[in-house]
Amino acid sequence: MGKGKLKKFKQNAKYNHVFEPEVSEFVSVDHSIKGKWNTNFFNNDRPIVIELGCGKGEYSVGLARLFPDKNFVGVDIKGARIWKGATESEKEQLKNVAFLRTRIELINSFFVQDEVDEIWITFPDPQMKKRRAKKRLTSSIFLTYYQKLLKDKGIINLKTDSTFLYEYTLEVIKLNKLEIIKNTDNLYAENWTDEILGIQTHYERLHIDDGDNINYVSFILPKNQRLVEPSIPEDEQA
Repeated sequence: MGKGKLKKFKQNAKYNHVFEPEVSEFVSVDHSIKGKWNTNFFNNDRPIVIELGCGKGEYSVGLARLFPDKNFVGVDIKGARIWKGATESEKEQLKNVAFLRTRIELINSFFVQDEVDEIWITFPDPQMKKRRAKKRLTSSIFLTYYQKLLKDKGIINLKTDSTFLYEYTLEVIKLNKLEIIKNTDNLYAENWTDEILGIQTHYERLHIDDGDNINYVSFILPKNQRLVEPSIPEDEQA
């Protein structure tokens, strides 16, 4: 491990707004912060929004700046990436943003039922191979995880450069008859791009520089609906 990463890990450990479970807690056991984000950390009863696969935390920090009346938690397994957003928010003394280092499949170990109002998924790995389908963050498996922590009819936002993941997500939405709020396969060609959707991550800027379209879809996730997964085409990568 490089010295730069070690330095970032040490700084993360000093930040009181960075939650890093012990190695032994990277399993399906409840963390002490579960159900207590507002009472024990944010010290208010404002809505909680989480960003999954937050990377460097640009969206979490950007949203925290725009909405001081909401609380934000960026989630990623890469501590060295989280460091950037954690350091930036520490310097700005933003009190409504925190970061959690964990695998997203363990997200229900950190939030109780109805604790979260909205989810952002920003430029995740599209997991294109057939054998990785269950790892897609908009699969019915992950949506079922989100149902457990989201309030009824909570909002899911996906922003991605991957046409594959975007179209796959639309298929999941269609198959489960979920309600779409906004949808576009070329975000910056739309006239409704606002300061929220205008927040750009490091990876998004790289894709824009390469001439890639940015896809965006937001939809409502009902609480108790049983979700099904699309069948995988025979010609999809093995």
